[in-house]
Amino acid sequence: MTLGSCVKDLEVTPKDPDQILAGNLGDDPKYMKQVLGKLYASFIIPGQGPNGGPDISASDPNFFTTMRALWNLQQLPTDEAICAWGDVGIADLNTQTWSPSNPFLTAVYQRLSLSITYANDFISITKDNDDPEVQRYVAEARFLRALAYYWAVDLFGQFPFTTDEDGVGKFFPEIQTREYIFNYIESELKDISDELGDPGFSYPQADKGSAWMLLARLYLNAEVYTGTERWDDVVTYTDSVINSGAYSLADDYRQNFSADNGYNSNPEMIFAWEQDGVNVQGYVGTTFIIESSSDAVYIRAEDYHGLTENTNWNGNRARIDFLDVMIDTLATYGGLPIDPSDPEFDASPDNRVFLKQKKSLNIPSASSSGDYGVGVYKFTARNSDGTLPVNYNPAFACTDYPVFRFADAYLMRAEAYHNLGDDELAKEDINMIRERAYGDQSGNISAAQVTDAFILNERAREFYYEGLRRTDLVRFGQFSDGTYTWQWKGGVYEGTATSSHLDLYPIPADEISANPNYNGQNNPGY
Repeated sequence: MTLGSCVKDLEVTPKDPDQILAGNLGDDPKYMKQVLGKLYASFIIPGQGPNGGPDISASDPNFFTTMRALWNLQQLPTDEAICAWGDVGIADLNTQTWSPSNPFLTAVYQRLSLSITYANDFISITKDNDDPEVQRYVAEARFLRALAYYWAVDLFGQFPFTTDEDGVGKFFPEIQTREYIFNYIESELKDISDELGDPGFSYPQADKGSAWMLLARLYLNAEVYTGTERWDDVVTYTDSVINSGAYSLADDYRQNFSADNGYNSNPEMIFAWEQDGVNVQGYVGTTFIIESSSDAVYIRAEDYHGLTENTNWNGNRARIDFLDVMIDTLATYGGLPIDPSDPEFDASPDNRVFLKQKKSLNIPSASSSGDYGVGVYKFTARNSDGTLPVNYNPAFACTDYPVFRFADAYLMRAEAYHNLGDDELAKEDINMIRERAYGDQSGNISAAQVTDAFILNERAREFYYEGLRRTDLVRFGQFSDGTYTWQWKGGVYEGTATSSHLDLYPIPADEISANPNYNGQNNPGY
C-alpha cells in the first residue's frame, strides 16, 4: 500500500516476500482475514515485528503506538495520572501546558490517519464481494474506521476526512468539522450493525455490541461534539447492549484487568485489543500500563503485576486528589493525610481500590520521581486467581486492553437517566455497579444522592486508568476551567483553573503547515 501523509510520503511496503499484498487480497479468503488482523493490530502495536518493522518511523516505535499515546493524552492531564519521565512532551501533558508541537499529538494524529487509510483500502477492495463472511469483515473494517474517527473528533475536533470512495494516494485530504464527522460515524455504525456478528460472537473482533457501545459513547458526548444533547439515544443503545443477554458483570472486578479478561472467560468484555505474551509483543497497551506503574521499592513484581523482565519503570502514578475521588477519605480515615499504617488502603470497603501509598502522597514538583504520589496497580499480567496464563511471557502481558466493558453500559445509561430527570432509574443502574464493588448492598445509594458530581466520581472509581478520564472531565465541565482542580494542574502545586480552549487538543503544527486545507488555522486558542 502507498498512502499520503501530510508530513511526508509514507511508503508501507512488505519486507517479507510472503507478506500479503493488496493486489492478491482476493485470491483467497484467508488473506482477507490476515489483512483484517492488520487493521486491528494497527491500534495496539507499532507494526509487524522485527522483519516488518514499525509502520511509522519513530525514535521509539512502542512509545508512539496509538493506544499508548492515546492513554497519555487521556490520563496524564488529569487527577488520575502524572508521569515522572523527562521525555519530550510528557511534562506538558502533566501540567496542561502543551503546544501544537507535542509529539504525542503527532503520534495519535498520524496513527489514527494510518488506521483509517488501511481500512479505506481494505473496504475498497472487498466491499463488492458478496460472500457473507467477507461482508462481515467489511463491516468490521468500517467499525474500526468509525472508532478511529471517534477518537479523532474527541481529541482534535476537526480532522482530515477520507473514505474508501477517495482511493489511496498522494493528495491533501479535506478537513471536516467535528459535527460532520459525528454524523458520519453515527450513519456508519447504524448502517453496519446488521452486518456485524451477533453480540459475543466473534471476540476480540467487533460485533453488534461493539457498535452499540460506540454509538452510546458518541451520544453520551453529543453536546460537547455538536451542541445538542442525545440522552434518549444513549438509553436506546445501552438498552440494546444490556438486554442482548450476551454480556454480564464479572464476579471479580479485577478479572477485567487480568490475563484471563477476554470474553470467553469474562463476558463483561465487549470489545478490547487482544494482547498475548507470545503472539502480540511490545511495550504497549496493558504491558505499558503495568510496567510504567511499577517500581522496585513500593511494589513487588511477583506479588502484583506478574512481569519479571524489564520491570519497574517507576513513571505513572495518581495524584493525591484522586484519593478523595476513589476513597471517601473523611469517612474512612478522618481526612488527609492518611495513616501510613494502611499503605494499601485496606480500610476502604470498595474492592476496586488497587492503590498504594508511596514515599509521600504529595508530589513536591511536577517532575518529581515516581517515588511520590499514589501507586496504581489495577492491571496485572497474572490471571485473576493469581496463576500465570498459558501464553505467559515474563516481559509482555497477555491482558487484553479494554475498550468497551459491560459496566459502562450501566453507567452511561445511568447518566442519561439522570439528565432525563429519572434519578430512580439512574440509582438502580449505579447500584448494579456498586454492589459488585462492595460485595453487598452496603455501598448502595439513594436517588437523592444521584448528582453530576457523584456520577463523574463513580465513573472514575470504575474506569480509572482505562483512558476515559479526560473525556469524562470535559463532558462535566471540569477538565480545564471547572471548579475542580488537582495537584500540578496548570503547573501550580495546589492546582489552578486553566483555559477552556484546552478541552480540545491542537492540530499538530507540522500538519497545519503541510496541508493547505487547514488554511493555516489551528483550533481556537492555539
